[in-house]
Amino acid sequence: MKSISVSVSIAAIVVAGAVATSMYFTKHTERLVSTADATVSTVQYNAGFAKDLKLDDPVDFEAASRGLIARPTGKILSANGTVLHDFDAYKFIDGPAPSTVNPSLWRHARLNAEMGLFKVTDGIYQVRGFDIANMTIIEGKSGWIIVDTLTARESAAAALAFARQKLGDKPVSAIIFSHSHIDHFGGVLGVISADEVRQRNIPVIAPKGFMEEATSENVLVGTAMGRRSAYQFGRNLPPNAKGLVDTGLGKDVVYGTFGIMQPTKLISQSSEELTVDGVRFVFHNVPGAEAPAELTFSIPEYKAYCGAELVNQTMHNLLPIRGAKVRDALGWSDYMDQAIDQVSGIEVMFSQHTWPVWGNAQIVNMLKLHRDTYKYMHDQTVRLINSGYTPLEIADMIKLPQSLASQFGVRGYYGDLRHNVKAIYQFYLGAYDGNPAELNPLAPAESSKHYLELMGGADKVLAAAKSAYDKGEYRWTAELLNHAVLADPGNKSVSELLAKTYEQMGYQAESATWRNSYLTAAGELRNGPPKKGVNRADFVELLMQTPTERFLEAMAAALNGPDAEGKNYKLNLVLTDAKESYVLWIENAVLHYRKAPTANDANATLTLTKPLFVKMMVGTLGIKDVIMSDDLKVDGSKIELIRFLALIEKQPGTFGIVIR
Repeated sequence: MKSISVSVSIAAIVVAGAVATSMYFTKHTERLVSTADATVSTVQYNAGFAKDLKLDDPVDFEAASRGLIARPTGKILSANGTVLHDFDAYKFIDGPAPSTVNPSLWRHARLNAEMGLFKVTDGIYQVRGFDIANMTIIEGKSGWIIVDTLTARESAAAALAFARQKLGDKPVSAIIFSHSHIDHFGGVLGVISADEVRQRNIPVIAPKGFMEEATSENVLVGTAMGRRSAYQFGRNLPPNAKGLVDTGLGKDVVYGTFGIMQPTKLISQSSEELTVDGVRFVFHNVPGAEAPAELTFSIPEYKAYCGAELVNQTMHNLLPIRGAKVRDALGWSDYMDQAIDQVSGIEVMFSQHTWPVWGNAQIVNMLKLHRDTYKYMHDQTVRLINSGYTPLEIADMIKLPQSLASQFGVRGYYGDLRHNVKAIYQFYLGAYDGNPAELNPLAPAESSKHYLELMGGADKVLAAAKSAYDKGEYRWTAELLNHAVLADPGNKSVSELLAKTYEQMGYQAESATWRNSYLTAAGELRNGPPKKGVNRADFVELLMQTPTERFLEAMAAALNGPDAEGKNYKLNLVLTDAKESYVLWIENAVLHYRKAPTANDANATLTLTKPLFVKMMVGTLGIKDVIMSDDLKVDGSKIELIRFLALIEKQPGTFGIVIR
């Protein structure tokens, strides 16, 4: 019994990694409420910000509401009645910007608040506002071709049902996944079942590498990415003018149940034509742009082009603040340049976030703006790198030229110029800035103790920070107080002033992700980190499609190396239904695995089915259920099995960020 108990306890490590990009869509009920008003400095900053932009330009507002057929009402609920999405939650986003929201971000938030079913052009419709992404519905000869199925089963089912009420109850005739991020495929089982796909021979189209990337991107650091993403998406912030107003790409994420479906057709060529339910598509592979596996496409008959996430109505991330592999700014710019040729004769461009662009001249202009924004960031960063400047210096030096900065569609509502500049530096030179003082610095908490001592203690730091706060010097205030908090986490006066500082920085931020991060940090300074980590049960259907190797890689990365020193355990893992057999062993405090027949000298052999293995990992089966299962067997030394598995750390993903 103990051996099985320990097996179940490793769920946190394995699942946290295996859900990869999806883990940041985990629901928490803890709300980080801000009650602070904007300071005089913030009011003045936001007022000055508004003067430089034509916030009353009606063009985008007309585009965001164009083609509206119907608006949704009510809520999207889970099977147990939990509210997953409230269509009325963002009704407060209307009228002039409040003092607690950057006016440019408020404008963008108003545009993303246009929710409902929209006609893009004859034969093409979009459902927007049911999730962070858009569901595109294309009329085929026999049914609906669905492009991207949102994040969760519940939101996807609600979106398609809403569309069918207005467009007709036609069957789904094809699925297209534009790329490998979960907000574009996680809801597929709310649209159609795997059995129906098989029985009706429905094409499921995706870019080459889709399954590998969808189930494994950033697998080894999924726990940390999930924790950090709570900051980026503001998932614990209440929707109000002092909390969550937007994510930059859409309103919010539906934290329901997630799945995936194996593609039946992979687009592997740079350009590839395919007739789907009587409609001619011209697909274009753009791997390594916003996602490792991604495609765009045109439909000549409808004079339409789908930009996926190659281009949205915002500057995108080259390095999400939740963490990811750095994206290639120059390569992304090149894809946009290629797209300019691809849109010849196209009259509407729609993407899988935000709203469409109509008119060929406007489409070409949009692509050029994004192309040049990314290339300007790239080229000027490289120029300054070669002039000897460091990432922080470059981030403060680079400003977009007015011809780009004046265009709302490339402003940093999701990505941010300063953060993207640092990403470009990292892409070429790494995070180290070349100064030997940064080769082996003290850990932040340790160095902060020395800084605090040098500055005369917490009281003097607090007094200096209060003076800086009163002057509106919030960046400097945050730097001072961060040292004090790391050195003395229990000092409530210091933590509270830092929380107030982050609130003002959030109120001033044009980037939704920066705002969400600052406000989340303020809440956690007052309330501590979340009490619960990922809800693994929501990921079972997705994890069933995850290669076993991803689980084993995550287990190896969770091995406690110091405790494993001198240990030489060996374990056989046999998955009967998958017909897979692995040998796991520890050598030099490293956990290795190899797909191989069972080893005779193993300490123990664990035999079970793949579904049971996954359910054990996610903890959806209790100990009694596992023990009574006919699908599991343990041979050999159960004591050695316990010792082996006890070396795998449990990592719930609730670690502190602003307080260590």
